[in-house]
Amino acid sequence: MFRLLETIKIRNRQILNLKYHNERMNRSGKELFGSTDIISLNDIVSIPDYLTDEVYKCRIIYNPDIESIEFERYTKKKIQTLKLVECNDIEYSHKFANRSALNELKKRKGIYDEILIVKNGFITDTTFSNIIFFDGRDWITPSTPLLKGTKREQLINEGKIREAQIRLKDLQNFQSGKLINAMLDFDNSESIDIKSIME
Repeated sequence: MFRLLETIKIRNRQILNLKYHNERMNRSGKELFGSTDIISLNDIVSIPDYLTDEVYKCRIIYNPDIESIEFERYTKKKIQTLKLVECNDIEYSHKFANRSALNELKKRKGIYDEILIVKNGFITDTTFSNIIFFDGRDWITPSTPLLKGTKREQLINEGKIREAQIRLKDLQNFQSGKLINAMLDFDNSESIDIKSIME
């Protein structure tokens, strides 16, 4: 049976964005395993004594039972350039622990820091994050992500970003982009100049 992964941000010894992680884990468990059990991360994740007030990444592997829970200090990746990579058959609608397809695509990044995947002409995600773009007024995220991330869902619900179809040809209409995921908040993600996103 395949395994799923949940990555959660821990800061000041607190689990962040708990509602959205619970929702995704329960939705995936129901859709993929037919599970009717309700997961509550508050009941599952116990913060170890050795964690300080710094930022940590909590990795949960499950299938649908919890296999492992690990903690590691978080180090933010420095991403300044993105390579556009086309792949029309990539599927990652659930956060699978097996990332081999994404890792294969990442081998095509060349001198760039990361890839931005284009599927059937539409912008999707990087290998580890959703993306948002600034058009001079609004922050917009593609309506065609490979994975609907927890941070993406939170920012949409808060009205800080909105969804729209973004084709490859539409990138010229934006000024910059930002990467967002459970570990990368809207405010602490650095802007990437749209000219640094290249085919």
